[in-house]
Amino acid sequence: MNININNLVSISEANQNFSKIARMVDQNGAAVILKNNKPRYVLIEYSQLEKEEIIGDMEVEDVAKNILSRHMKAFEELAK
Repeated sequence: MNININNLVSISEANQNFSKIARMVDQNGAAVILKNNKPRYVLIEYSQLEKEEIIGDMEVEDVAKNILSRHMKAFEELAK
């Protein structure tokens, strides 16, 4: 999964306008929700989750942590 700076949204924006964020996911494949300017949540289509081949017996929270940790380098560069 590639992280696009246009896919980053604040948690307050996601809370206030979830349908906009859902459309973003439909168009771009993912949205990264920031809390205190740090990546906290990843919103992806369920079908994309299956494509990641990491579902197995993992809980959704574990999958999200796995995705974030695999792409942490991109997040760190955005924070610079």
